[in-house]
Amino acid sequence: MILAIGGSTRAQSTSESALRIAAEGAREAGAEVQILSGPDLMLPIYDPDATDRVPAATRLLDLARSADGLIIVSPGYHGGLSGLVKNALDYFEDLREEPQGPYLHGRAVGCIAVAHGWQAAVGTLHQLRQVVHALRGWPTPFGAVVNSSEMRLDDPSAVPTAVEQLHLVGRQVVEFAHMRRAYGAAHRPGLSW
Repeated sequence: MILAIGGSTRAQSTSESALRIAAEGAREAGAEVQILSGPDLMLPIYDPDATDRVPAATRLLDLARSADGLIIVSPGYHGGLSGLVKNALDYFEDLREEPQGPYLHGRAVGCIAVAHGWQAAVGTLHQLRQVVHALRGWPTPFGAVVNSSEMRLDDPSAVPTAVEQLHLVGRQVVEFAHMRRAYGAAHRPGLSW
């Protein structure tokens, strides 16, 4: 299963469209995809000292635990990740002591940034990839950016290159998830090189 998270709270946002298009690419590659978009990520500010979580946070964490890979889309606000997406990723701190490895250990993560301008989109993508590295995930080789000042994704026929790039991110997450599973099946824990 691939977990696709991101977007914004604005209805029909470009970042949510990008999320859904990338998820479509993962589905076309044969994956089951769970999508948590902007409204699903309206979580209280992450508190590391809290002992219980709201149901939406519990759902996010349960899906992240069981995901073979992730797709994360963030709008770029003022040159960086949105607070909504960053706060959701902060909840992954609760995954630091998982039996299969901390955080997103070894899982492929497709990173996509959407912003009004190339500088903000590329800067946001860079930040997102840094956060994924800190969470021990593997950003896919291709990360996509959408410059919303030049294109709208609500008419996919008008932007076939952007749609193909978003599909590529989804496909790469699935491909790397398959590789990781194959590796895990071929190598027993404790096997020395």
